[in-house]
Amino acid sequence: MTIKFNIRQKILVYILGVAVLLLAIIFFYISSSARKIAYDQSIKLTDSYAKQYALNIEGWINQDFAVTRTLASAFMEYKQLPFNQWQDLIYPMYNRILPTTPHIDAYWDSWELSNLDPKWDKPYGRHFYIVYKRDGIVTSKREIRSLTGDPSTYGHMKSVGVESIAEPYASALQGGQMMTTLFSPLTENGKFIGLIGADLVLTRFQKLVGEIKPYPNSYAFLLSNEGTFIAHPDTAVFQKKLADIYPSLIEKFDALNNIQKGKSFSFISSNEKGERIYYTVAPIIVGKTNTPWAVGIVVPINEIMAEANKSYNLSILIGLIGLLLLIAITFTVTKTITNPIKRITALLQEVAKGKIDTSMTIKLNTGDEIATMADALSDSIRGINAKTEFAREIGSGNLDARVELLSNEDQLGKSLIEMRDNLHQARKEEELRKLDEEKKKWVNEGLARFGDILRQNNDNLSLLCDEIIKNLVWYLNASLGGVFILNDDKETNRKTFNLVATFAYDRKRFINQSYDFSEGLIGACAAERDVVMLSEIPQDYIHITSGLGDTNPNFLFLVPLITEEKVMGVIELASLKKFQDHEIGFIKELAKSIATTLHSVKVNALTSELFMQSKEQAEMMAAQEEEMRQNMEELQATQEEAARKTFELEGLVNALNASSFVMEYDTSGFITNINEGYLRLLGIKREEAIGMHHTDGIIMSDHDKDDYSHFWGDLQKGIIKKRKTTLNMRNEKFILLETYTPIHDEHGEIYKILKIATDITHL
Repeated sequence: MTIKFNIRQKILVYILGVAVLLLAIIFFYISSSARKIAYDQSIKLTDSYAKQYALNIEGWINQDFAVTRTLASAFMEYKQLPFNQWQDLIYPMYNRILPTTPHIDAYWDSWELSNLDPKWDKPYGRHFYIVYKRDGIVTSKREIRSLTGDPSTYGHMKSVGVESIAEPYASALQGGQMMTTLFSPLTENGKFIGLIGADLVLTRFQKLVGEIKPYPNSYAFLLSNEGTFIAHPDTAVFQKKLADIYPSLIEKFDALNNIQKGKSFSFISSNEKGERIYYTVAPIIVGKTNTPWAVGIVVPINEIMAEANKSYNLSILIGLIGLLLLIAITFTVTKTITNPIKRITALLQEVAKGKIDTSMTIKLNTGDEIATMADALSDSIRGINAKTEFAREIGSGNLDARVELLSNEDQLGKSLIEMRDNLHQARKEEELRKLDEEKKKWVNEGLARFGDILRQNNDNLSLLCDEIIKNLVWYLNASLGGVFILNDDKETNRKTFNLVATFAYDRKRFINQSYDFSEGLIGACAAERDVVMLSEIPQDYIHITSGLGDTNPNFLFLVPLITEEKVMGVIELASLKKFQDHEIGFIKELAKSIATTLHSVKVNALTSELFMQSKEQAEMMAAQEEEMRQNMEELQATQEEAARKTFELEGLVNALNASSFVMEYDTSGFITNINEGYLRLLGIKREEAIGMHHTDGIIMSDHDKDDYSHFWGDLQKGIIKKRKTTLNMRNEKFILLETYTPIHDEHGEIYKILKIATDITHL
């Protein structure tokens, strides 16, 4: 038996049924896929948080290790001096370094008595010296220890003879704060002769870890190599062992073993409430030790899935509403359909052929559904005519064209109006997008431009500040600008901000060119460590003078220069116009780079000063030694002096090769020698490096070629050059400060170029 349906039933059964099924399948697939994607992205985000903060902590600790290594190298350089002279020369370093590292409680060194006293024949006994902080005061003391035997910790360090980091411990001197100790061994000809140590306060890690919160109800923790909780939001867990608090994590997931092997790992476990918890752990490689630490993040799975479930439920709701709307529209349309008639069919056939004009109308006076259908068809044709004209206007670019809706259910008319509105909106969005891209381009070009300025002038503080403020005022179309740099006077213990560079300032404005912390706007900006913006400026604060007269700026902007939590200076800008948000963001971002460069300049200056002091002391010692040996025969004195200088030179070369990257070029720029540290950094063999040219692998524009020709020409004239280079090696970024020094032969001719590169990536 064949079932017959009328038109309305056919639409409902066949068309609506299939549409509902397809829409249901599509919505279910899209919603489920979106939910899974959201979950996967949340997991990756949590893992990346753990890795990023692990790298931050690793960088902090490795910076402190770099200090102990540097001290160890410096101590070994002066070891050949008599011990009393050596102490007077070296130990003042502690007093200069300790105030600059507030997170370090003490620096100390321990020397084997067998190394200091040839008569001491026992394998134990040591000379101990420490500089530490007590109630904010730097104190030092000397002791002779281990005269009856070495303690276990020190004895272990003697036996291994490598860099180590101690398990965290509670310091009674620091009120029970968690601390650890960094050890750098002192060896001579493979023999252990002493240690350099630094005691670190770990409080700053608790603050950093407390800020890690990628999701609500999530938290982070910091573990030592032996599983001690160094940082944890729960004070009941703090300073305890992982094995004591969460033994199940060790048994089920081998967590402690993975931490000690320096592995990144993650897993899902359930807590006592039955909630599923996601754990992700990232390793912290501490210096050259084999005892890594780890950072972990704990996130409830329901927090990770919250946004995904919300999107999933919203998609289901939208799908149901769409289905209901489709059903409602279908029922409304089918309700108006009746049996076709010839006149209406003929008219519909004309319409089907694409024929639409104002003459195509039909009027029936039957007073029933047929008449209603005829009237509706006529109205539809008139509406289509109007919409066709409307579409033609839109197509010609007239987005102000209007069309009258046939009724509130005129979906085509609404769609056309929506299309027109969407085109309007698209045009506006395109304009906004172009404006936003221009702003981003402006910011990126500015950062690149100032990057060049910072690299080219990083060896002269005054010139660097002049170039910064001049170009910054120009680039922002500001009116005035000034740079104030922090001056830390060690003798008076006074920190002031001194004006070192200005641009277009009225000289009368700067009668007072120095400010203390919290003094004036400059000091307030530095003390608050945040920008200062003023739109109401006193009439006598600054005057902008030009050929057309004087005026007052309408906007004042001050930004602190901060790097590694230190305020290096303040930049002050005045303008007739208020800076826009992207300009303010640009200034803040640029301030970080400027602060980093200023820090590097000051570090270089301090290094040069220490080098000159060391050189003067060495010359003084040489003069005294020459005077003591004035009665010896000239040949013997000459030979001994040459031997001593050769020994010092070899020690200096060894120290330089151990702490820096060294490469030698001939006068044409071809590599003739390279040390092992540089080969390891570049990841190549010596045979591959020798003979390479300085420009190999560098693509240069004509402008770059001119700059390079000028750079190498200066070297050939005997001018020492400095530059900063960025390398991307093995997915890691290195920033090197390179010094190129022309070397002369006995005739005064330059026969090679010596390059010494220092890794300043974490400075």
